[in-house]
Amino acid sequence: MMKPDEQPPFAEFMGMKIHEVTPEKVTAEIVVTSNLTNRNGVMHGGAVMAFADNLGGTAATANLPATGGSTATIESKTNFFAGIPEGDVARAECTPLHRGRTTMVWQTRITRGDGKLAAIVTQTQLVLPPK
Repeated sequence: MMKPDEQPPFAEFMGMKIHEVTPEKVTAEIVVTSNLTNRNGVMHGGAVMAFADNLGGTAATANLPATGGSTATIESKTNFFAGIPEGDVARAECTPLHRGRTTMVWQTRITRGDGKLAAIVTQTQLVLPPK
């Protein structure tokens, strides 16, 4: 089982830097490199969603019961508000909307380097019992 402060290889592949992991909040940032952009030179929507999904999984893991278990995303919705250009830094803050016994709902706000809101991702994480 992965600990909340440990990240999967995918996070490193994307260049995510996790700054804070608590049961109440996960914060991180990612530099938008050319590998993460779409044809318009801004962070690809899939990369934005992957960034938020990783943080939601991290936050859910930080809230698993002491007896263990794991988590899986079962729903995700993204609203895009502004592009994040190549070379800029995407910053994210993931906070709980609901932390139940079998599901958790997380909201990740992603902003650009200038502070403008770029996206909000809301996702539901299923809590799986230990194997």
